[in-house]
Amino acid sequence: MTDTSHESVPSRQRRRFPDISSRAYEHPADRSALVALRKLSGFDTVFKALSGLLPERSLRLLFLSDSVRVSDAQFAHLNDMLRDACYILDLEKVPPMYVTQNPQPNAMCIGLDEPIIVVSTGLVELLDEEEMRAVVGHEVGHALSGHSVYRTILLFLTNLALKVAWIPLGNVAIMAIVTALREWFRKSELSADRAGLLVGQDPRASMRGLMKIAGGNHLHEMNVDAFLAQADEYEKSGDLRDSVLKILNVLPRTHPFTTVRAAELKKWSESRDFQRILDGHYPKRGEDKDTSVTDSFRESAAHYADTVRTSKDPLMKLVGDIAGGAGDLGGKLRDKFTGTAGGSAGGGNAGKGRPGATDGSEGSWRRPDPEEGPESGT
Repeated sequence: MTDTSHESVPSRQRRRFPDISSRAYEHPADRSALVALRKLSGFDTVFKALSGLLPERSLRLLFLSDSVRVSDAQFAHLNDMLRDACYILDLEKVPPMYVTQNPQPNAMCIGLDEPIIVVSTGLVELLDEEEMRAVVGHEVGHALSGHSVYRTILLFLTNLALKVAWIPLGNVAIMAIVTALREWFRKSELSADRAGLLVGQDPRASMRGLMKIAGGNHLHEMNVDAFLAQADEYEKSGDLRDSVLKILNVLPRTHPFTTVRAAELKKWSESRDFQRILDGHYPKRGEDKDTSVTDSFRESAAHYADTVRTSKDPLMKLVGDIAGGAGDLGGKLRDKFTGTAGGSAGGGNAGKGRPGATDGSEGSWRRPDPEEGPESGT
């Protein structure tokens, strides 16, 4: 039986966040989507009723029979981290956690009625204690936010789409849902990264873990600052053609790119919002029922407006120029796609981009796969 006590304490002093709401760390796009879903009368009931067709019991029995359940007797250090994470985020019931044999660094939080956490041996062997603590916090963040239900649906639909792919147009509707769920899940990963940072409270360890996911266990050959510089180069490099390729590259994925995730996490770790949480000022779960959908969408819209305004990406800068009333859009688009320098004959305002700090709002603990197959990572 899973231990639900919080008797163990972190190996070093960390702040605890009693009654913290997941709204405290959720990415604006993730938060607005979840608040809207939760406000729909009977949505969770209907959703879970439809999800009754899913083989959840089979899934739980599979991990119980063919993986190692974390406890005081097995992977005790991971069990301590799990209880610590639940203690810090004040998650009352500690979810079951399993270690499964898989060389691919991977972790996930799934389940419809109750969440379960699964980490691969590849991830356990790759990360040090502080990096792994951030990962466990990441997965507990998924559990606290209620992401496991939608993640399980995504896993099921992805596998179903593969099975019916041979039927003409058989998977079109399914893939439309999968694409929408992937877009939400990419945002949810940014939320869970923040939860991992609240648990570990060590920004360098969180970013170091992401760097190892990208480049393996060669820490002496890598540098966190240089890794973050890659994210900046990725965002601002190229022209509109590269911007379109970036969108196409990320569409099949459930996870944002690791460099961008690291940059996004660094920005949040240096923000006033993060410091306020550490100081004990954060939304409480008891206030969740009073959350305004309108306010949440307004915050999300403000976030995206700021992203467009400050982004170094060529497409986002063009969108900012258009929104700002830049003239001669036809000439501007032609010049951007053809690489022609300067404005058009009409004297448009080409080149008036607005450089600013990187936002990195696209980017779970999973090594990128050049060709994304059935999703199993967090």
